[in-house]
Amino acid sequence: MNEGAYFQPHDMKATHMYIRLEGMKFYAFHGVLPQENLVGAYFHIDLKLKTDFTHAAETDELKGTVSYADIHTAVKEEMDVPSQLLEHVCRRIASRIFNNFPTIEALDICLYKENPPMGSIAKCIGVEASYQRH
Repeated sequence: MNEGAYFQPHDMKATHMYIRLEGMKFYAFHGVLPQENLVGAYFHIDLKLKTDFTHAAETDELKGTVSYADIHTAVKEEMDVPSQLLEHVCRRIASRIFNNFPTIEALDICLYKENPPMGSIAKCIGVEASYQRH
């Protein structure tokens, strides 16, 4: 193959396609203790979304993929709803993403709380879950 030549679409096939949103940060009011619901804390979320964006990759058109901005909005809206447990928040976010974005096949989510009130120093404490569409 000569220098500067590109592979043609029939020369390759993507085996895995993911959209990632890492390091999203929200101020929210999740926690078991009453003080956590009053004072709030910063939370960090990482998402890995499995989807087929072949059409977008080939055509450069948004309609062939999922908008990062729309995913962020959905996550923010779920973070605005207080819950006691991070596990519950993760499940709500996953459910919302599957309901709103039918092309998402699976997702991994990590949700961390900054400086949780647990009697020791920890940068972040959190949960991680993987969900797959049935």
